[in-house]
This record gives sequence, structure tokens and C-alpha cells, in this order.
Amino acid sequence: MLISLKDVVKIYAPAKEQPVRAINGLSLEVPRGDFVAILGRSGAGKTTLLNLMAGLTRPTSGEVLVESANLWSLGDREQSRLRNRKIGFVFQFPSLLPSLTALENVALPNTFGKRLAGDEARVRAGQLLEMVGLTDKRNAFPRHLSAGQQQRVVVARALMNQPDILLADEATSNLDEQTEQEIMTLFQQIHAETGVTIVMVVHSSYLVRYATRSIQMANGKILSGD
Repeated sequence: MLISLKDVVKIYAPAKEQPVRAINGLSLEVPRGDFVAILGRSGAGKTTLLNLMAGLTRPTSGEVLVESANLWSLGDREQSRLRNRKIGFVFQFPSLLPSLTALENVALPNTFGKRLAGDEARVRAGQLLEMVGLTDKRNAFPRHLSAGQQQRVVVARALMNQPDILLADEATSNLDEQTEQEIMTLFQQIHAETGVTIVMVVHSSYLVRYATRSIQMANGKILSGD
């Protein structure tokens, strides 16, 4: 199993505030090659679940495993290396560096992992921009790109280190309907062509059709799945 969560609980306890149980005894398995859409109302625990899978949030109790490795039994360096090599991220907002071109933004993850030499990294970044339909924008800065184009650059960047897992948190919620469909079709194509495992939080049941299965969350638990 590529991702496993076992009896995971996550409680946030802000100072002088009532503790919030964001994840409540949740267990989930995601096999390699899956494309999972996560649905639920605001506060259901969707983003927390994604952050737990990424190793960005430590569970209060329970286990989070990626390829049988317990994320929180790893040291900081090992955990960072695993995230850099195994996991790509696509967040709700593009978060591109404004001083870098599209090509340089895509190549950025290689700076931390140093998996490719400089020329090789630029070649791969160019290939990824071609995959997402932005070959002609490789030298453009983010301010010269539309919202949809920026999100395509983010998707390309997330694939730079050839991750096994792509995690996306409402990656289309700020886009117009047509652009949203284009980006979801892009995720579908990437899944079909590369076999990368995708776990995506979506804001509409309409988007579930792009995934291979979906799960519904409420109150930090999984209510149903198909």
C-alpha cells in the first residue's frame, strides 16, 4: 500500500481555546496508481487529512505510513528527503515565485533535491511545461500568466522530481468553470500518462467524475467511499 493511515487522531489545542478534533480515529488506504477525490463541508478535516499524508502535520495519535515507512518515526532530514522525492504538492493558490520565469519555477524543486544537473533540470522543466501546454510561456514571469496558466505551472512544478504521490488541495476552487474543467482534465491526463497516485480535495461533487474513486468526510471521519 502506498499510503496508509491507521486510527489517526489530530487535535488542535490553541491557547485559551477549546480543543478541536480535526481528525477523529480515521483509517484509510490509498494503493499505488489511485486517483482519490475527497469531498466534505468546510471543517470536515479534508485539508488536515492531506497535510497528514504529506508529513506536514503530526498526528496526535495513530500512524501515517508512506510505502510502509512511518513518517513520524523518521528524522527531520529523512522526512524532508521523502517529501522532496516522493510527494508533489498543488495548493489552492499558485504560490509561484514572482522573480522567476515559468521554467525556473518548475525547476525549483530540483534545487533542494539536486537529482539532476542544471542543464538536465532545465530540459525536464521544459518537457513538463510542454506536458501542461505551456511551451510558449517558459520565459514568462507569473505576473504575465493567467490564473489557469499559473496553476498549470504549479502542476508542472509538483511533478519535477517525478513523485509517486501528487497531493492537491482544492487546486481549482479559484478558477472559472471552463478553466477548472481544463485543469481537472489535465490532472486526469497526467494520471493516465504517468501513473502517479493523486489525492485531491475538491469543493464540488461535480469534480468527482475526474477521479477513479471518492471519499466523503464529515467531523474528521470518512462517511462513505466508492
